[in-house]
Amino acid sequence: MAGELLGFVGIGRMGGPMAERLLDAGYQLCIYDKQPAATAALAARGARVAASPGEVASTAEIVLMSLPTPDVVKAVTLGENGVAHGNRVRTLIDLSTTGPGVAGLVAQGLGDRAVTWVDAPVSGGIAGAKGGTLALMVSCPRETFDSTVEPILKTFGKVFYTGDKPGLAQTAKLVNNLLAAAALVISSEGMAMGVKAGLDPKILLDIINVSSGRNSATQDKFPRSVLPGSFDFGFATALSYKDVRLCLDEAEAMGVPMIMGAVVRQILALTQAKYGPDSDFTSIARLSEEWAGVEIRG
Repeated sequence: MAGELLGFVGIGRMGGPMAERLLDAGYQLCIYDKQPAATAALAARGARVAASPGEVASTAEIVLMSLPTPDVVKAVTLGENGVAHGNRVRTLIDLSTTGPGVAGLVAQGLGDRAVTWVDAPVSGGIAGAKGGTLALMVSCPRETFDSTVEPILKTFGKVFYTGDKPGLAQTAKLVNNLLAAAALVISSEGMAMGVKAGLDPKILLDIINVSSGRNSATQDKFPRSVLPGSFDFGFATALSYKDVRLCLDEAEAMGVPMIMGAVVRQILALTQAKYGPDSDFTSIARLSEEWAGVEIRG
C-alpha cells in the first residue's frame, strides 16, 4: 500500500525506472546498488541508500531486486551480506531472469530462513519499465500473491500468475525471450533478402505487418532500431544470449529438443563476438546486412 517501506536491490537500466514508479506510487524505498552513482537520482527523491543488500533486508519486510545474471542473483541473495542475512525481510521478489534452476535453489535457501521467494521476471524492456507497461510473470504461494505481491507489481504493468512452483514464471520468461530472439533472427534474414531484391524496406515491413508474417521484430524492433540504423532498442546482446542459453539448458534437462533454438543461440554468439556484449541485440540484423551486402534502412 502507498506509504509502505520497500527494499530495492539493483538500480540498473531496468531497476531504476521500476524503483522510480514505486516512488511515484507513494511507496518509500530503501535501496542498494554496487555502483553508488546509480542510486543518486532516487536518493534525491528521498530514498534511503543502504550499504549492502543485507542492510536493505534488515530495513524492509518486502524486498525487490533486479539483477543481470543468475550468479549475481545467487550472490546477492545467499552470499555474504546478502538479502538472506537481513533480520526483517519476509518476502523477496526477484524481477530478474535467472532460469528455473537457480530460482529453485534460491527459494530453498531462503525457505530455511522463513523468507518467501517470489519469481517475477519481466518483459517489455526499458520503455515498458518507464511507462508501466511491462508484462510480469509470477510464481509464488497463492496467498502471498494475493495479499502481498500483486498490489505492488501492478505498479509496473500487467501481472500474470503462473502457479506456486518456484521457477515456473522463469520458464515462461525464457520461452518468451527465445521467441523474441528467434523472431529477430528470421526477420533479419527475410528483410535482407527483400532489400537485396530491390524492395523498399519500409514498404516490405508495412506489407509484413498486415500479413501473416508479422511478429514482435517487424512490428517494433525494426521500425524503432533497425530502419533508422540506431540499433538501440534497449536490450543488450549479452543478456539475450544469456536468456537463450538458459532456455536451451533447461529444455535439454527436461528432454525437450530445441533444434531451431540452438541456431538462435549460435547467431547471438556470433553477434556478441562481432559487436560486443554491450551491443544492442538488434545488432543481429547487422549480421544479416553484412552477409547479404545490404543495409536495411528506410
